[in-house]
Amino acid sequence: MKKRLLFGLFLLGFLANSQTFNQAYADISNQVSQTNINTYLQEFESLGVKTTGSAANNNAYTWLRNKYISFGYTDAEITKDTFTYNGQSTSNIIVTKQGTKYPNTYVIVCGHYDTITGTGTNDNGSGVSVILEVARLLKNVPTDYSIKFINFSGEEQGLLGSAHYVSSVVNATSPKMSIRLVLNIDEVGGVKGKTNDTITCERDESNSPSSNNSASNTFTQQLMNCVTLYSPLKTNLSYAYASDYMPFQANGEIITGLFEYNETPYAHTANDKYVNLDPVYIYNIAKATTGAVQHFAVAGQTLDVCTPKEIAMSFRFYPNPAKDYLQLEFLNSKTQRFSFTITDLEGKILSKTDNQTRINISTIPKGIYLGTFKVEDQQITKKLIVD
Repeated sequence: MKKRLLFGLFLLGFLANSQTFNQAYADISNQVSQTNINTYLQEFESLGVKTTGSAANNNAYTWLRNKYISFGYTDAEITKDTFTYNGQSTSNIIVTKQGTKYPNTYVIVCGHYDTITGTGTNDNGSGVSVILEVARLLKNVPTDYSIKFINFSGEEQGLLGSAHYVSSVVNATSPKMSIRLVLNIDEVGGVKGKTNDTITCERDESNSPSSNNSASNTFTQQLMNCVTLYSPLKTNLSYAYASDYMPFQANGEIITGLFEYNETPYAHTANDKYVNLDPVYIYNIAKATTGAVQHFAVAGQTLDVCTPKEIAMSFRFYPNPAKDYLQLEFLNSKTQRFSFTITDLEGKILSKTDNQTRINISTIPKGIYLGTFKVEDQQITKKLIVD
């Protein structure tokens, strides 16, 4: 968390470095779920005070990992960057979505998940919620550049997690990791009861080094344009400081960021709670971020290469018999919008999910059930055995 002392120039839509509206990007951005945002925030809050290295902090890591797994990311795509603080172990979590054209160059979307004093539902459960929703929506969207979704620990104690990642991963990679852009999302919950219709977009204005300031300005202008293209929000231009993009900035990387315009008075207090922020504001920021990340990573124009009937016919799930979870898979296509329903043989619904490729069935009793996959007007039902 940081305190902004002054605001930069308002830019409400006119950008010299503009992009044109992309309907495919908008279609994905419009799938942001307000229900998901609310759930992420409330679950994050329920984990308690996540001080770096504490039991609650480590439980939050596990919660994050389980979320990414539920979106369909595999163990091979999720890595752990561990360090110590005051003799206690804590970890950054990194989820890598491989690009199709430039797999070794990365767009990093990051924000911290540790908190101090309170549950930190705004600082930074709000940023965590945005990152989770973007990662969910882009799971099966092809992008030219690889994307790393990173949740850092240790931010509140001095950007410890991001500094560790830069030194032990970015610079330790041979050759050094190639980073196209770092987009940091920190404290974007707004203030309940205020008109939260503007998001601050942050650019690098540092003098040490200053070599990437121009590139940061270019990407930040693009970020601002994406905000206006893919959400109803207005934008405010300001400077980057005191959050997890700064170790990258000091390393010579190109950075940009998002921060709430109406700053909460509750950061670092026990009142940094769900009841004091604006979930709809976070929903709109998630829409803007989803559009922007597609732009920065250059998402494919065509997401479904098959007809709905072909997609349905290519669907399968495994393992079967299953015990704790069920994995959904599309053999010959990529799709974003579908539902999966588990019913008993009498038609009673036991589970229904939308756009989820990993289904938790641990609470379903042993028996024989029906799993129905539906995309648009096509559906297919298969027998499911829960063992």
